[in-house]
Amino acid sequence: MQCYLDNSATTRPTEYVAEAVRKCMLEGFYNPSALYAPALTSEKQMAACREAIARELHADARNVIFTSGGTEADNLAILGSLSFFRGGRVLFSAGEHPAVRAACESVRNQFDVQEIPYDEKGVVDLNALRELLTPDTRLICVMQVNNETGAIMPLQEVAALRDQLAPEALLHVDGVQAFMRLPVDMRKMGIDSYALSGHKIHAPKGIGALVTGGRVKLAPRALSGGQEKTLRSGTENTPGIAGLMAAIESYPRENNMMQVKLHLYEQLKEIAGDKFFVNGPKPEEGAAHILNCSLVPVRSETMLYALEGDQVYVANGSACSSRKQKISTVLAAMNTPRKQAESAIRFSLSPYTTMEEIDYALSCIRRHYDMFKRYERR
Repeated sequence: MQCYLDNSATTRPTEYVAEAVRKCMLEGFYNPSALYAPALTSEKQMAACREAIARELHADARNVIFTSGGTEADNLAILGSLSFFRGGRVLFSAGEHPAVRAACESVRNQFDVQEIPYDEKGVVDLNALRELLTPDTRLICVMQVNNETGAIMPLQEVAALRDQLAPEALLHVDGVQAFMRLPVDMRKMGIDSYALSGHKIHAPKGIGALVTGGRVKLAPRALSGGQEKTLRSGTENTPGIAGLMAAIESYPRENNMMQVKLHLYEQLKEIAGDKFFVNGPKPEEGAAHILNCSLVPVRSETMLYALEGDQVYVANGSACSSRKQKISTVLAAMNTPRKQAESAIRFSLSPYTTMEEIDYALSCIRRHYDMFKRYERR
């Protein structure tokens, strides 16, 4: 049996999505900027996808900008909006994805860039944020769901503090791990821009979107033919957009991910006993699809490679940094003890993950843990 438990890194496109992509590539391959009828059909299909995204986020479809994924969407939101400011403060939370962190770090010579600390559960410290907010704050970046721990950020409280202490500041949200998994109302939650990525919800890689509110002005990062209202030039990825539309249409809103996650948690706790630790919020308080935990003293790389031999695939942190042999930035921000951090494994589920797959993975984990725990490093 194969058990894929790294859905926060990427998801397998469904048959419905793959068919939508295939049909677009073979039958709807026209350039949507052309004026003949088949091309106009492609443009209408793009418009339908914008509407679908806007409905999910309670936003204006005219403000949906297609990108190559979450990284480009984050970069466009941050660097595109900051292009209109000179000086002031930029804030980002301690556990942001590198797409956000690197973009914010890149403007340190122009802005006062500060990191918002996390608490021990991996959630934004609101008291620290209160101290960091100044009237000249230009931008606040706080993700909706942390990609390593599944911690859900208190976005409405962040927006309320912004409204009170820095009302002109824009709030950008990396929603890559939350879109279609948690409800979002950009207007009610005070979100000015929101990034999403298709391949996290069973759409193809290479497609995402940035959705903006009425206060946001953006300078383009790519210049050419003026597509996407000049904000993202280049012929649109119509097969990717078709796949994203199909993924939104078919995403199983009613699913048992939380039930599966809690089963996984209870069994792992039984396997490792008092050497088992959850990294992040209580399992029932975090996002339903992510569980980050440590089975001390077995190092995460050791368990990961052992499980690979059983065709059980997990991660030892964020997929974008998992090849770097160092403690996760997120776990470090939470002040996770080093031995615990060195044993951290991220299990990430999809709506299609079955109990049978989880039980198979657990049987493999039990076997490996019982063997490896004897060889604790000193």
